[in-house]
Amino acid sequence: MKQRVLIAAALLHDPKLIIFDEPLSGLDAVSARLFKDLLILLSRDGKAILYISHVLETVEHVCHRVIVLANGQVVAGAAPRELTRLMELPTLESVFAQLVQQADTEQVANNIVDVMKVRHG
Repeated sequence: MKQRVLIAAALLHDPKLIIFDEPLSGLDAVSARLFKDLLILLSRDGKAILYISHVLETVEHVCHRVIVLANGQVVAGAAPRELTRLMELPTLESVFAQLVQQADTEQVANNIVDVMKVRHG
């Protein structure tokens, strides 16, 4: 409920620029879907929206342009589809992991499972 009130308050004065920082946090599935639809309508209405999120699947679907930061530096900036095409990767999440030089998360997960098997197997 608190998140819904904050979103309503942000829109109350019909601003030209709207900043949302992790806006889906705490929203149920229906409210999150409503919020995504609202973002699309606001964008069509000419609003500039700064959408900050770690939920890259949502970013991929609702944002026209993405800026990836790593260690305080801009490492990429383009449309989500353009980033995935340029880097020849299937998802924005994969692009992000490569750009910020994160470890191979699948391999790390396998290592964790292997350690669990040794300790409890």
